[in-house]
Amino acid sequence: MPNEGNILILSMKKYIYLAAVVAIIYIFYSFFLAAAGIGADSLSYFGIAADMPELVTNLFPLGFPALIKFFHIFVQDYFWASKVLNISMVITILLFSYFKRFYFKETVLLFTGKALFFGLTLVSSEGPFLFLLYFLLYFFHEKFQDKIKSGTFVICASLLMILLFAVRYSGIYIYLGVGLFWLIMVLKRKTFASKIDLFKFLVLSGVGIGGYLCFNYFTFGSFTGEHLRGAPAQFSPIYIFRDLLGMTNVIDPFIGLKPASNSFASLTFQVLLMVVDFIFLNYLIKLYRRKKEILTVEFHHLLWMIAGVYTISLFMSGLFQQIEEMNVRMLAAANFCLFFSFLIIYFKGLKSDRFIFRLGCFFLAFLTLYGLKSPENYLKNKKQIEQQMPKFSSKKYLFDDEQNQKITTTYHIPVVKKSFKYKHTNAQKGFIKQSIAGTVNPSIKWLKYDTIPEKSLILYTSELVLD
Repeated sequence: MPNEGNILILSMKKYIYLAAVVAIIYIFYSFFLAAAGIGADSLSYFGIAADMPELVTNLFPLGFPALIKFFHIFVQDYFWASKVLNISMVITILLFSYFKRFYFKETVLLFTGKALFFGLTLVSSEGPFLFLLYFLLYFFHEKFQDKIKSGTFVICASLLMILLFAVRYSGIYIYLGVGLFWLIMVLKRKTFASKIDLFKFLVLSGVGIGGYLCFNYFTFGSFTGEHLRGAPAQFSPIYIFRDLLGMTNVIDPFIGLKPASNSFASLTFQVLLMVVDFIFLNYLIKLYRRKKEILTVEFHHLLWMIAGVYTISLFMSGLFQQIEEMNVRMLAAANFCLFFSFLIIYFKGLKSDRFIFRLGCFFLAFLTLYGLKSPENYLKNKKQIEQQMPKFSSKKYLFDDEQNQKITTTYHIPVVKKSFKYKHTNAQKGFIKQSIAGTVNPSIKWLKYDTIPEKSLILYTSELVLD
């Protein structure tokens, strides 16, 4: 009969194997997407990186473009620069967790969830944002367990907080979450041991964030490019309702399906998903109450506070400025915090991890197969567009003029013998051409609207050929 030591070794080995599978999927996944997970925001980041060291806009912070620019020095290609960056972050987190023995099993399972999957397989600022957030949470965890010196915590955590803001302006909501947590702890618990160090962290990181905002203001004339975002669209009950559904879905670690359609069937599906989300939340609360005595409760309270403040603040921002609706990508940081908290609580005092391990494997496979339901050869597409780009070197702007040519995918449901049609934004020819052309030459800036008077300066996607 196997002894306890052998069981622990076998248990750890399967997570090492899963970590290897995670790394392989995260490396190759985007090769089979038509545009490799590169969207309009990605092109904006590439454009800022291409302009460096000249600074043209502060619509997005400089952290992510600076990282892309750094890796571009070595690979001389913006797609491969973003690819190497993503894989470097995946491997760094896994190795750090393993060698530091910082919740290795939980960390591996984090990669089977939707937040890290979409953050680190697609080209977006959420990737480095979640990467930095992981290490920020590490320093808070070590501080609450008194495993790290005060000076080390204050300096390292503050630097990470400033970098978070330099990668995404929504990092300020992380800061506000920590600040509210500190205030509540000081008011409710006079013996809160970390209150002085957290106060120092808030002051130092606040100075850093304030310094970045001042730099933006004196360089660009605005703090966060607020004058470039435009006013929000007219309030519509249906979109506010969709945003509220998106906010509740931040609870779910795996399922993040959000159809763009406002049909009755689509909204019904999202409401049913909301019910599942609340069932999961209820389970998490009961699990926490049952294991409360063996947990570092301050750490979990911090994670919940960050998640709550981040979600609500982002929703409020959408009411006053033009941002995307509440979806997986926008709320990835909040979802990441809640999932991490759940995994740590779940594993405490756990006798068998068979169910959670299998669940993680299932959803890793589900997310991969769902994303690759219509696989394409991105490298082939990229090569085809690359060969055409030299003759458009004089172009200054890029515009998708094929938006009306919609490609509809038909899906068949075998059990009920029904079918439905859906228009995938990322599967449209014009979008694919725009994404690849803007990646090959980010100096050609993509346009949301065809407003440039001099049309000869615009590269229209209809001028590009893609089989």
